[in-house]
Amino acid sequence: MRLTKLLMTTAAAGLVGLSALAVATGADAKVRWKMQSTFGSKLSILGESGKHFEELVKTLSGGELELKFFEPGALIPSLEGFDAAKAGSVDAVWGTAGYHVGKVPALSFFTAVPFGPRASEILGWMTYGGGDEIYNKVMDDNGLKAFHCFIIAPETSGWFKAPITDVSQLKGLKMRFFGMGAKVMTKLGASTQLLSAADIYPALERGVIDATEFSMPSIDKNLGFYQIAKHNYFPGWHQQSSVGELLMNKGKWEALTKQHQAIIKASCDATIAWSLVRSDAIQADAMEWMQKEGGVTLHDWSPEFIAKFKAGWDAVVAEELQKDPLFAATHKSYTAFRKKYAVWGDRAYLK
Repeated sequence: MRLTKLLMTTAAAGLVGLSALAVATGADAKVRWKMQSTFGSKLSILGESGKHFEELVKTLSGGELELKFFEPGALIPSLEGFDAAKAGSVDAVWGTAGYHVGKVPALSFFTAVPFGPRASEILGWMTYGGGDEIYNKVMDDNGLKAFHCFIIAPETSGWFKAPITDVSQLKGLKMRFFGMGAKVMTKLGASTQLLSAADIYPALERGVIDATEFSMPSIDKNLGFYQIAKHNYFPGWHQQSSVGELLMNKGKWEALTKQHQAIIKASCDATIAWSLVRSDAIQADAMEWMQKEGGVTLHDWSPEFIAKFKAGWDAVVAEELQKDPLFAATHKSYTAFRKKYAVWGDRAYLK
């Protein structure tokens, strides 16, 4: 997706307008929320975006509204944000819907889909194709309010200690993997588990896992995977784009003024633009560093491997459609939009 200067200018103009409104009318009472992040503040893009959002909200509200960023684990365990926000033990959580799949498997669609679309297309489905109607109902039914609040460009698809030249090497491999892509890897014989960012390196170092995927080069570089696993594979077939969310307690959201609600929503919209542009722009430098300084070898999956991953994904979808009505309804909405979008997308972009 290519964001034009017009998009950035329009977003900036809207934010300036909200800031002016805050000064002109004054906020009712100062609001101080605690926002638990799933990602550390120093983590490229994922954590940085949370700090960027925090500062936007504070600035636009003239300091009358603050969603204070708390590091992973400071308030709650990193992957328990859904229940914590629902119970009101935290006001908000900075993370991704894909971490809630143990509660609602269909929420995977609202972070990343194997062999899925670029950022503009998945955001188009959510905003204009019916996706958010499903997403919002799930949140509402669970006493939550959420916005898509950041998005990143494609990820890599794994860090391995030795080259993978045959699919048989995946059998029995212990690997950290995320979302619906993990089900695909299981189909191919891997033993997968979901770990939070901070837990991956120690698990890799101690041999608890043999390989891992997490995110894109600048983020994986921060986490140090290259020190143990020297073989990084592309493309990220499981996450061609990854959407993040701001998850809030519904009652606390409804208690905010309309102005404060508008500031949060506008700050999310602006952070989506910021995170996508930044995530695309800085990866080449990270890849160059890892090759020259980190001793990493970059690999491209062969067409044969990609075909096996795709066959595994098709098998996973077939199974999930049979056992989960909400997954089926979400998949129907998603695939209908993609089919319609292809009339434009297949012709508009250079291959």
